[in-house]
Amino acid sequence: QVQLVESGGGLVQPGGSLRLSCAASGFSFSTYNMRWYRQAPGKERELVAVISNVGDTTTYADSVKGRFTISRDNGKKTVYLQMNALKPEDTAVYFCYAVQFRAYWGQGIQVTVSS
Repeated sequence: QVQLVESGGGLVQPGGSLRLSCAASGFSFSTYNMRWYRQAPGKERELVAVISNVGDTTTYADSVKGRFTISRDNGKKTVYLQMNALKPEDTAVYFCYAVQFRAYWGQGIQVTVSS
């Protein structure tokens, strides 16, 4: 069955870094565009970053541009989100999302930025 499993979240101090991973299985990963979303308490889910199926195109929300980097390894069927210079407002549950003709969500992983 289709699975998207996020890992790498946790608690980090402001200014710190984390790298999220999302391991995919059960579908043709290399044909899907991949996205990271996040949802903070009491807020709507927002798009953070997008990467094309072959990894040659990326886009970012203005709030994370220059601090976050999305990448993928199609051989490992994994998409990554490198998060640097983290701020308390980056605190949220982060979700990976796969989309082509169908769409799939991961279960989400908590990222907390706090001193």
